[in-house]
Amino acid sequence: MATQDIIRRSGTTDITPSAQARIGAVKEVTKLFDATKCTGCKACQVACSEWNDLREEVGTFQGSYQNPMTLTPESWNIMQYHEVVDDNKKLRWQFTHTACMHCADPACLKACSTGGAIVQHANGTVDFDSDKCIGCGYCASACPFNVPKISKTDNKAYKCTLCSDRLAVGLEPSCVKTCTTGALRFGTREDMLFYAEKRVAQLKDRGFTNAGLYNPEGVGGTHYMMILHDINKPDTYGMPVDPVIPAATEIRQDWLKPLGTAGLLATAGFALLHRITVGRNIVEEDQPGYIDAAAEKEEDKQ
Repeated sequence: MATQDIIRRSGTTDITPSAQARIGAVKEVTKLFDATKCTGCKACQVACSEWNDLREEVGTFQGSYQNPMTLTPESWNIMQYHEVVDDNKKLRWQFTHTACMHCADPACLKACSTGGAIVQHANGTVDFDSDKCIGCGYCASACPFNVPKISKTDNKAYKCTLCSDRLAVGLEPSCVKTCTTGALRFGTREDMLFYAEKRVAQLKDRGFTNAGLYNPEGVGGTHYMMILHDINKPDTYGMPVDPVIPAATEIRQDWLKPLGTAGLLATAGFALLHRITVGRNIVEEDQPGYIDAAAEKEEDKQ
């Protein structure tokens, strides 16, 4: 992604959009997951691993087809498997394509104190710069979706980049490219919202009266959205019901950091004012407490 497409950087309060973003040259993009079409084949998970050259260690069976059980530094998207009993007392599989949500107001970026370690592009993607990451883990603790993971190998944070390298040359993410059922789609945010609205209407006509689009407003909306059978129960898909940016992150970013900066500026201002109005505190020879340096040295020699 070109640097001129970056609209926000961690470690700074600058959120001025680039010239291209202001004139609409860069459109926001969105990945859309339709849980009603997913078969849990894991093709997206394998495609992500292959494209990004990730090799997670083979785990052990833990009572589920899901493997690994959570996102890791070597698994940037995974398929979650959920057994759910619906209102008709029928058992149904629910699959969740789990990856970074690319929030419009990313908590990870707000929490990060390292300049430029996390950036947000004009198209909505949130990317990590591993060369600048110091492995503090603030991004991992702030994310309401529990996405960023710290590698034990190099102590740096990793997550899904929405294949920003592919987007830069006009390609869609590798997970979307490999999906054979149409459960994953990719395009402009406007187009994906239009498609989601039509799809939700179809599902309601088929009897899924609670079908809806998972696009939580607590993080300003996301650039990875989900069409769910029951929007009132996102927790049955392993997603938080009402994700929000943690209060500690908000306070630190919006209050403590500005107060700290103001405190430093005030201290420097008072010091300068004292220097101008009072000057250095010089003790004259005839004042009590004056020590003749030459005499003191002579006494030391004796």
